[in-house]
Amino acid sequence: MAVTLVNPEGLPEVDLYRQVSIASGTRLVFIAGQVARDADGVTVGEGDLAAQVEQCYLNVGTALAGAGASFDDVVKLTVYLVDWTPDKMPLFLDGVARAAAKLKTTSAPPFTGVGVAALAGPDLLVEVEATAIIS
Repeated sequence: MAVTLVNPEGLPEVDLYRQVSIASGTRLVFIAGQVARDADGVTVGEGDLAAQVEQCYLNVGTALAGAGASFDDVVKLTVYLVDWTPDKMPLFLDGVARAAAKLKTTSAPPFTGVGVAALAGPDLLVEVEATAIIS
């Protein structure tokens, strides 16, 4: 495996992700921000944050597979959330858990969550981009 995820001593442990990823592969894979649209471009889970998070992660998984990678190869995730407030965290975590179960992964790469005013469409609540490394 090209990625080792760790929580170095002196940094807080976070259940959702590890603080550091150490990559040893030879090819970088950059996944464009994925939104909650299916293969036909139809929005999945309009108004439902958990459903949209799940679809975004599934789309990232599809993009990774297209590059010969998986979530085990991800070194960094960035998530953009419309009108983010901490009380939405349970919905976010539910969506991540549902996607992880479908993707059969327990990977927890470093993660940055960014609250934004809007995304490319008014029906979109979340966008997820990923960077991976493969041998």
